[in-house]
Amino acid sequence: MIIREVASGDLEPLAQLFDEYRQFYEQASDVEGARRFLEERLNRSESVVFLAIDPSSGNTVGFTQLYPSFSSISMKRVWILNDLYVREEYRNRGAAKLLLEAAKSHARQTDAKGLELSTAIPNVRAQRLYETSGYERDTEFYHYFLSL
Repeated sequence: MIIREVASGDLEPLAQLFDEYRQFYEQASDVEGARRFLEERLNRSESVVFLAIDPSSGNTVGFTQLYPSFSSISMKRVWILNDLYVREEYRNRGAAKLLLEAAKSHARQTDAKGLELSTAIPNVRAQRLYETSGYERDTEFYHYFLSL
């Protein structure tokens, strides 16, 4: 697998992947909405996206999207690994692990405190991947969310 940061010509294949990712989380398909959302994030430098590409076919097979945040306590940047997706037919081939490595490398290059992520409680497969990649489950803080 080839891993690289998104370039300007990657918006269409990325929008397709992003739409599949959202459908995985039981959202209705909306490729145009996905394209607009991603284009806005990228144009405003509000996210960093890495793609996994199959070198034999040139197909885009997965992505991860990072959003910047900050830690007031450490006074350092933190990256939120918000999205990670690999197409079903490419799973268990190392793409997700390579995407995690790209995110980690990016965090180091930007002198970040670290990477933060969350996953659904029943998503044991992802939890296993994260834990074998060095992520530790938070046992110190509860996380809350206010829906508006």
